[in-house]
Amino acid sequence: MASLSLGLSLSRKKNISRNAAVERKNLITVCRFSVKTLIDRSCFETIDDSAPEFVNFASILEQILSHRLKGQITWFGYESPRSFWDYIRVACSKVPHSCICSIENMENVSSSRAKGRAWIRVALMEKRLSEYVTAALRDFKTTRRFYDDGAIVLGEEANMLAGMLLGLNAIDFSFCLKGEGLDGSFPAVIDYTPYLKFTQSSDSISSDEEELRTLGSSGSESSTPENIGPPFIMDENSWYNKCKRVEQKYRLALEQKGYLEELVRLREAQLSDSVSQNKLLLQRIERTELNHKLEKEQLEYIIVELQDQLTVLKNNDLRSRQELTTHLTNQWPSPGALDVNAVALETLLYQKHNEQWDEKSFHSLGQLSADASLSQISFDPGQSQDGNGKHEGSHLTRVNDCGVMQ
Repeated sequence: MASLSLGLSLSRKKNISRNAAVERKNLITVCRFSVKTLIDRSCFETIDDSAPEFVNFASILEQILSHRLKGQITWFGYESPRSFWDYIRVACSKVPHSCICSIENMENVSSSRAKGRAWIRVALMEKRLSEYVTAALRDFKTTRRFYDDGAIVLGEEANMLAGMLLGLNAIDFSFCLKGEGLDGSFPAVIDYTPYLKFTQSSDSISSDEEELRTLGSSGSESSTPENIGPPFIMDENSWYNKCKRVEQKYRLALEQKGYLEELVRLREAQLSDSVSQNKLLLQRIERTELNHKLEKEQLEYIIVELQDQLTVLKNNDLRSRQELTTHLTNQWPSPGALDVNAVALETLLYQKHNEQWDEKSFHSLGQLSADASLSQISFDPGQSQDGNGKHEGSHLTRVNDCGVMQ
């Protein structure tokens, strides 16, 4: 009994894992088909909201991003469903120049599902859908927080999804963000009928032809030429199917070739811009180095010239000091000579002063002596003759004694 229950549980787990794998494979495969149909449709016209290929692609991408998405736990412990927009809003918040904030602030979009659909349209018009999905998948911690085990975004199919969405960057989209496609009141439904066209393989066609030939040969030998018509018809159909398959492959290769050529042209334009910018930068660097070299040479020349001028000024200053010292030494005598000259000068001045005083005294004494002699003559006339010689001799003797006459 235990072995039976164990076998049932194992088979149940196998069925669950198989169903999950088939579900992931179906969604990824139909997503690849939808991308191809979008590329095929874009060769003839611009993709807008009315294109059935886009409607189907948006539904597929919405279901892929909602695959095994965890619910939101409320305060009461219940799990309420959430939209993939809650995951995109958190995981793509660090993408530079993202449209997350503008979609959050849209007035006509209120529900979380409608904001997610608006994000798909804006990302396609920006040609950045693959960039957003790649950035979200790189944030593995946030992805694990929002999704359960077995989700497409947690498996190997996630890398395939990002690669498939890269081809949509070559398509020009034009959407209206106020249409009915943003209504979040109904879930997205995938239309599988465009991808369920059965094409018989060439091996199957050849086996059918051989079977018809065998059945025809086993019949009566008197079969008319009309009985061999179906094999020829099948041959025509087989060739028609082969041509159709080749045509489809050719168209697919042509689309891929156009996309790759466009990508190559874009990369060549970017490369040429980078090369031109690099040349401009190199020229600017060369000019800067040349200017720097010239300025350095000018500064070195100025430094040498200033050093020469400084040397000349120092020599002139030293020569001026020596000349000034020599001049002062020659102009002012020594202290001993200065004292001797001062004594001589004082002596000369004293002698000159005394000479002036002696002359004045001599004149005054001569006048007094003359007056005295006149008065004596007037009082003693008899002795005038005898006393004249004595008076004159005494006067001369007195003058000589004073040392006035030299």
